[in-house]
Amino acid sequence: MEPAGFNPNMLQEIVRIRMPFGKYKGTLLCDLPISYLEWFGRKGFPQGKLGMQLQTVYEIKLNGLDDLLVRLKKIS
Repeated sequence: MEPAGFNPNMLQEIVRIRMPFGKYKGTLLCDLPISYLEWFGRKGFPQGKLGMQLQTVYEIKLNGLDDLLVRLKKIS
């Protein structure tokens, strides 16, 4: 059983989709600095799909799994 809101394409999306607003507008979600993601963690992630994508990138980076994103970026 998959968790509610699970999107099997999420990892592929975060290496292709760009931040739509703010200081890092135009930056690939996977390339956002951890400090920016930590800021969202303190202030609150956006609602909806973008918020879920940003939280996913944050968790990946927080747990030292950046290499996963680098590899996905190369094959996308």
